[in-house]
Amino acid sequence: MNVLGVGTDITECVRIGKMIERHGELFVQRVYTPREIDYCRSRRMAMQHFTGRWAAKEAILKALGTGWRQGISWRDIEVLNGASGRPVATLQGGTQDLAEKMGIAGVLVSISHCRTHATAQAVAVDEMPATYDRDMPWG
Repeated sequence: MNVLGVGTDITECVRIGKMIERHGELFVQRVYTPREIDYCRSRRMAMQHFTGRWAAKEAILKALGTGWRQGISWRDIEVLNGASGRPVATLQGGTQDLAEKMGIAGVLVSISHCRTHATAQAVAVDEMPATYDRDMPWG
């Protein structure tokens, strides 16, 4: 397994909270997939989980080396929790197309949050670890 890119992000929970407060469901639906929304809203500290997924999506784009190019949307990246609780990122649409062109098989993600901030790290790899498939949220 070779590392093809690394990204990190830190985001203030209050920033995402203000964006949700200001733009409501329009913001939530634009940034998060239905499964991400369900997961975050099921948590006691939902804002921390929304912020963690925001940070993870930013970190993943940094690992891909793209930023927000035309053809890439927030919902092209879905971050769910696997059976063990670890975050699992799925690329679709524009991010999947870009990853395939770059030889990226997947992205390993880590998220951490506290009351005020969420941080995420992402590592783009050319081969996913064998144990990773067993932890997919749908498996």
